[in-house]
Amino acid sequence: MNNTHHIEKIVFRDDEMIIIVDGDTHTFKLADISQKLLRAALLERERYEISPSGYGIHWPLLDEDLSIDGLLGIHHSPSFIYRKAA
Repeated sequence: MNNTHHIEKIVFRDDEMIIIVDGDTHTFKLADISQKLLRAALLERERYEISPSGYGIHWPLLDEDLSIDGLLGIHHSPSFIYRKAA
């Protein structure tokens, strides 16, 4: 399985999440990305699982999921298959 992203580290500081992904550091205000994470205790924030493919992060104690592409603002266009009418 190919990894979508390589998530090196996730740290919470006050009301921010700092994530090192694909060698770059990104800081997000929790109020902008997740009300559940914003209201959560530090213990709940720090108990997360990174998907094996690097696609996303899951917080089981909060039932919250965030995609890395969504955080980074990466949009994928759907692929269309054009078939000529017979």
